[in-house]
Amino acid sequence: MDRGELSVLVVDDDFRVANLHAGIVSALPGFVVGATVNSIAAARAVLAEGSFELALVDVYLPDGSGVDLVREIACDAMMLTAATESETVRAALSAGALGYLVKPFDHAVLAARLAGYARYRRLLGGPEVTAADVDAALAALRPGAAAASVSATGVTAAASPTKDLVLQAVRSADSALSAAQVAAAIGISRATAQRYLANLVGMGDLRMQLRYGSTGRPEQEYSAPRRG
Repeated sequence: MDRGELSVLVVDDDFRVANLHAGIVSALPGFVVGATVNSIAAARAVLAEGSFELALVDVYLPDGSGVDLVREIACDAMMLTAATESETVRAALSAGALGYLVKPFDHAVLAARLAGYARYRRLLGGPEVTAADVDAALAALRPGAAAASVSATGVTAAASPTKDLVLQAVRSADSALSAAQVAAAIGISRATAQRYLANLVGMGDLRMQLRYGSTGRPEQEYSAPRRG
């Protein structure tokens, strides 16, 4: 595994749900599924053998509460669960959970939370941070909370889960990507990807170049600007 990637442990008593969540994780650039397990005992076993940055944990597990697991593990954690009792939510947050998603939720919601978590890690990645870094990192964990204004392209200029996913996909790629490749990577339409890409180019966050094939019109490709 590339240590530049964030390793995720998926813990859910239903193996189909666990595999579904693992699939969403695997589809995001910068993330890798380290293990998928269905009980606290199995989670403890893989945690003892490997290193993880994030655990996605259900509350209802066959051998106990996922909240107790979150309380004891060293890595970051988010709860993905159908549990809606106020006491359980408070207990999970008190145990250290960085997020709490109530099932069922749209796949894009989890993808956005994961993209926000990656930003949270980047913002808090240095030996010291500013107050603004802390505020931005905490806001990144709740990507839908900030109000957004709409630019002339019809794409929100402020923080947006979809914009963050598009930007993360391009920045994490080994080579320039087309709008179709970005769309496939994060599960949106090509037209939507194109609008966000154009907006990010206009703001200077990405650059666009043309790729010429042997025949037909050239294709637009997007990459992160070179630094230095």
